[in-house]
Amino acid sequence: MRISTEPSILLPRLYPSDDPAYLARLERWLPSLLSVIAGSVDVISFLGLGGLFTAHITGNLVILAAHVVSGGNAPLAVMLSVPVFMVVLVLTRLLVAGFEAINIVSLRPLLLLQFLLLTGFLVLCVAAGPHIDPNAANAILAGMLGVSAMAVQNTLPQISLTGAPSTAVMTTNVTRFMMDVGKVLLGRDPDEVAKARIRAKNTWPPIVGFTVGCGLGAALDTTMSRLALSLKTLQPPQPTPALRPLQIGLRDKASVGDEFVGVTDALIDAVDTLSAILRDRGSQSWRLIACHPPV
Repeated sequence: MRISTEPSILLPRLYPSDDPAYLARLERWLPSLLSVIAGSVDVISFLGLGGLFTAHITGNLVILAAHVVSGGNAPLAVMLSVPVFMVVLVLTRLLVAGFEAINIVSLRPLLLLQFLLLTGFLVLCVAAGPHIDPNAANAILAGMLGVSAMAVQNTLPQISLTGAPSTAVMTTNVTRFMMDVGKVLLGRDPDEVAKARIRAKNTWPPIVGFTVGCGLGAALDTTMSRLALSLKTLQPPQPTPALRPLQIGLRDKASVGDEFVGVTDALIDAVDTLSAILRDRGSQSWRLIACHPPV
């Protein structure tokens, strides 16, 4: 893997790309970290946004074809994902060309852009709650922000991390890794075997990172969904319309004197409890009637 080392004349301290130790750390950790991010985002979007792939973008073509063949309604986010991905790739290349024209290294600006896109993806998903309608405008916008972030990440091995394995699509990495393992085990040319060993050494960390990211994304999605449902169940029961005037009247009585406040609060709590019991018993009765209607 080779990182672009052209110096920046505008921000030399923020872009220490000519530091060998800095480059060595990036070469060692950045592809694996990006793979973890891609795996997490891909699983979270798939589970939370109605089966939308943000990293394995070609998977959306399979989903779209399946909907079309089966006669179902294709989700709008799935239809938009591939065109949006392509447009962001072109815009990212134009942005990098602008950086190159003013002699700025593109790696950190692209990482910052990806971070901002993922932040927007996170904010919209959290604001929508645990049960997101995949066809809602906020869900579609969140999905397109995730797709855009992964498009920016896909450009990094092509532009800023030249020679690095893919950090968002693992099919090519797995194929390359297995071919290199076969070369190491069965190859006869020492030079070819040495090159294959180096490629395999650089390829397996992103594969493991993406797998770990998928597990983290699934665990976080499940945990946050359960937490949201738990918080929802902790909300106090709403009073029935028939008992609400009684509660309002009791609260008004509390202003007559301090000596009645304690008794009034106790009565209000009793009314709340009675309201919840009646509502639960009523729903159970309706379910019994629905299951065993009278003859």
